[in-house]
Amino acid sequence: MADVLTAEAVRNELGGLAGWSGDPAGITRTVELASFPAAVTVVDRVAVVAEELDHHPDIDIRWRTLTFRCVTHSAGGVTLRDVELARRIDEIVGAAR
Repeated sequence: MADVLTAEAVRNELGGLAGWSGDPAGITRTVELASFPAAVTVVDRVAVVAEELDHHPDIDIRWRTLTFRCVTHSAGGVTLRDVELARRIDEIVGAAR
């Protein structure tokens, strides 16, 4: 099982992730896309990456606004797996804008 990051480690990792916030209990980012179809396309692309990593974010869809939450439930907090998934989400969102 992956180790839960300390509060300091989460803060350090968040320094390299644009728009993400959180603590050892979970990290989140909210993004707004140009349209509902664009938002759904991002979700579809994140789903492919999540399957590749075998690690899945919580995703809230509100029209064209997406909120991603990453936490390793089996570990009880944020691990490096969540940081990697957040980086991949950032790449997908960046390509969609």
